[in-house]
Amino acid sequence: MEKMTFAPNVLLVDAVWLNRVGADMARHFASVVGRDLGRADLALLLECLALDAGVQPGNNEVQVIFVYDGSMEKMGFCEPSGLADELHEVAFESRLGEFSLYSFQPSGMASREELFLEALQLAGEAENVRRIAAVPDEGAYGAKVWKAVGEWKKEGGVTVFGMNPPEPPCSGGRFELAGFAVLQSLGVRADEL
Repeated sequence: MEKMTFAPNVLLVDAVWLNRVGADMARHFASVVGRDLGRADLALLLECLALDAGVQPGNNEVQVIFVYDGSMEKMGFCEPSGLADELHEVAFESRLGEFSLYSFQPSGMASREELFLEALQLAGEAENVRRIAAVPDEGAYGAKVWKAVGEWKKEGGVTVFGMNPPEPPCSGGRFELAGFAVLQSLGVRADEL
């Protein structure tokens, strides 16, 4: 991973896992609510994840880092979706502050897992980072993420998103269900469920 300066709030996302979960949820919940859900609003999804990680409305800096591999170029369940062009070195403003988006894929002999874990470690070691939110591929390397965050003491905390709470519960961070943010970004209302 190239040398990077981190913002105080870092949202690290395994784009392949998120795309798979988002597409599965869109298919499933379209039949539950009885309508086509269309594509998710990525900006809303990122806002929901940041809120669930503890970012409060204000003038915050939130750095979003997407990690992906050659198996995909776009996150087909959401809009915008192009990892190399639409979601790299761009930003948007929201009521939470400025979200800066970057997308990286491993080069050479590294895997997506190794790149994610390296980025997580670098953010965890950065003194100016107060809060980390991680959206890993929980089935492939979620346990390694929990092991890493168990060793840190971040002022704003570490939140790990997934679809299944870790067994046994892990220390050092807290778990949040990614599904709620995905449903919100797909436009599913609570009264429809």
